[in-house]
Amino acid sequence: MPKLNDEYYMKLALALARRGLGKTSPNPMVGALIVKGGRIIGQGYHRRFGDPHAEINAIQDAKGDVKGATLYVTLEPCCHKKKKTPPCLDTLLKYKWKRVVIGTLDPNPKVNGRSIAILKQKRIETKVGVLKEECQSLNEAYFKYIQTGMPFVTLKFAETLDGRIATSTGDSKWISSELSLKWAHRLRSLHDAVLVGVGTVLEDDPQLTVRLVKGRNPTRVVADSRLRIPLKSKILRDLESAPTIIAATSQADIEKSFALNVMGIEVLTIGEDNEGMVDLKGLLKKLGERNISSVLVEGGATTLTSFIRQGLVDKIVAIIAPKIMGEGVEAVGELGILKVGRALKLSFDKVYRKGEDIIIEAKTS
Repeated sequence: MPKLNDEYYMKLALALARRGLGKTSPNPMVGALIVKGGRIIGQGYHRRFGDPHAEINAIQDAKGDVKGATLYVTLEPCCHKKKKTPPCLDTLLKYKWKRVVIGTLDPNPKVNGRSIAILKQKRIETKVGVLKEECQSLNEAYFKYIQTGMPFVTLKFAETLDGRIATSTGDSKWISSELSLKWAHRLRSLHDAVLVGVGTVLEDDPQLTVRLVKGRNPTRVVADSRLRIPLKSKILRDLESAPTIIAATSQADIEKSFALNVMGIEVLTIGEDNEGMVDLKGLLKKLGERNISSVLVEGGATTLTSFIRQGLVDKIVAIIAPKIMGEGVEAVGELGILKVGRALKLSFDKVYRKGEDIIIEAKTS
């Protein structure tokens, strides 16, 4: 029998929160449990953006009176007015709780400890920080976005054991296994946007949609400083599938920009970096202003390298296939690192298998 303590119930609340994966952005995923007399009498989670929050769903699910019960919630309840839903705290204060146990503070400046202070003022026993790291990790994209206004950036690529993402002729289909491909589509569905450079469009003509699993299509973003994208590209021909943004610079062809606009494609003009390419940091800032809190960068090598060189990466997901290719296209190009001690240091977060491949998830800080 597991020990029925605060950590046990918070783990259950976290499991509930994960049911909202890919559905709540730009809001966080949150789970809540109501426990009374050692028995769970209510549970809920934030199902999708705009729907009632986890605490409200748990109260509505409660079997019996919640008076004298303990509420477990993975994130501090909100106390500010929003367009979609009223403050959760107002509803919570209508009931006489024995305790409220919270996984972590909400970093939103409109909350950030205010709800906890009010609960304590109302003489409700309040405990904060139970499984804090797990609760924060679950919403790593939300935490970065709400604190910086910038989306959480994940780089994803599939490579051979010797670090090649394509042959010397550019052939890259398929390096990873079928199971890895399905998993990669699942990963795509969990992000607000998927981003590639125009080189990938020219070489592979991808759709950048979710097809191998059920899930939402992210906004498609192409970094294309001079608008070299062919008007017959797949991502320009199925606009019903997902919103598409082409990020260009002021040096882009005006007539091409007009043609894209006529097709219903948004052309976003971004400043140039030192090499005359799209300023990626400026692009991320613009995406954040559109409530895009997470971006999956799928390459190619030039784009992957640029994101790493400019320090814009939060997480790297590498799918490593048990193949050796020899000469070919490297996943990451020149970074100007001349000494081992200056190499980008990563911390492996997860290592697991999909089919015959190994998948490594690593944090950059």
